[in-house]
Amino acid sequence: MNESVHLSTAGTGAEYAAPDAIVTVKVGSEHTGAQYEVFEIDAPRAPAAPPHSESWSKAFYVLTGRILVQAGDQGYDLGPGSSISIPAGTLNTFSVLTPSAKFLAISQSGRMSALFAELAEMQS
Repeated sequence: MNESVHLSTAGTGAEYAAPDAIVTVKVGSEHTGAQYEVFEIDAPRAPAAPPHSESWSKAFYVLTGRILVQAGDQGYDLGPGSSISIPAGTLNTFSVLTPSAKFLAISQSGRMSALFAELAEMQS
């Protein structure tokens, strides 16, 4: 891995329009040897995306607002300061319970940004 310091300040990072949120890449796979990625998710209240699973683990950390995360057969109500980790292969989705929510998504791979890029491309 080519180690270098990466700084992402407020308002910077590649931005993707996903069906249910605006996704900003804060730490991309190119800065971590594809071991993890960090995203800032800014989501309005809207219908939840259909449950889906990924082949990598991920975690959410809520900054503002409240979200309901469905992971497997369980629902989890998360507010500011709450976090959840979701194992690879687990059916999951989220819905925003407040007018909007902002949270971090951490992916244990370098593939989540490629997924967001594909979703944004499909919407254009």
